Amino acid sequence: MVIGGISGRAARDACPGALQVHAAADGALARVRVPGGALTTDALRELAACAGELGNGIIELTSRANVQVRGLADPAAFAARMAAAGLLPSATHERVRNIVASPLSGRSATGVLDVRPLVPALDAGLCGRPALAGLPGRFLFALDDGTGDVLGLGADVTLAAHACGDLTLLLAGEPVSSVTADAAVAVALAAAEAFQSIRGDAWRMAELPDGPATIAARLPGAAPVAVAAAEPRKGGVFPQADGRVAVDVIVPLGRLTTAQAGLLADLPPAEVRLTPWRTVVLPDLVPEAAAPVTAALTGAGLVTDPASPYARLSACTGRPGCAKALADVQADALRWAESGSPVLPGGAMHWAGCERRCGRPRGRVTDVVATPGGYRVSH
Repeated sequence: MVIGGISGRAARDACPGALQVHAAADGALARVRVPGGALTTDALRELAACAGELGNGIIELTSRANVQVRGLADPAAFAARMAAAGLLPSATHERVRNIVASPLSGRSATGVLDVRPLVPALDAGLCGRPALAGLPGRFLFALDDGTGDVLGLGADVTLAAHACGDLTLLLAGEPVSSVTADAAVAVALAAAEAFQSIRGDAWRMAELPDGPATIAARLPGAAPVAVAAAEPRKGGVFPQADGRVAVDVIVPLGRLTTAQAGLLADLPPAEVRLTPWRTVVLPDLVPEAAAPVTAALTGAGLVTDPASPYARLSACTGRPGCAKALADVQADALRWAESGSPVLPGGAMHWAGCERRCGRPRGRVTDVVATPGGYRVSH
């Protein structure tokens, strides 16, 4: 059985990767998948070097805890260096390795299951199944440790831990079954394979009529246990269960300069965690290191104050990177944030260069949309 027929959709999925780049108005754009957001400091240094030597000097953080580099003069050289850095383990599956995970899993006292070991297992299983190379580049897996922080992303396949130690399987946000931790990866991959077999030209599971129910009928598992989404906290110092602390770093508009990336790579943790809300977590710090680390970050133009307007501010690429944009929304949003008295309504604020509103976060959002006559604000 095939379900599909998304009217007007082009047959080719043009979602960029490190090999299949996007021809943007400002040059080639490559996106590198970072499963679970786990990035070694060595890999971060190489990304920064590539951005500076081959691109426009900026590393962009995406809403799926991946990274992208724009304005690439030599995309082939970039891909080769990403492969050498261990960030491109599969040429066939590189665009489908979209896996997000609770950033503080295994460290937060509020989590009920450390989902970090599931990330490499899911990634390896995904890359090991030839049929899954055909998944759309937008298809998303999420692993929630029980805090509910990634539940609100609306992933196609979510595994969310609950108090008894098992995980609830959600398809397009709908809980469909409960599975053991040992079986979780196999069930998630089976769900992806079922979607791939019936999707037609659909890119997301939510686009399929009765998709979650149709796919759930093919999968094992007991009755689902209810799980609840939680609003992620951005910015600040968080206590870990082991007595150490983690610093959540807000990256203004999700754009890291090479100097900022270099600083993050030079700070104590050997690995950072990228988050779907475009922050960078520095885990496993001794408490006395928090103050000097936050001071260094602030001095580099990064933000650790959760009350900062940057905690709720996002923007699309805008001019000159996007030919459809009507304004340089990145620059305008930065000027607004630095104006001294920004007043944010509840929820997030997203600046967009056109009516498509690319990069718009989920949930309650105030839209600031560029028009031929200026910006239009809507709530």
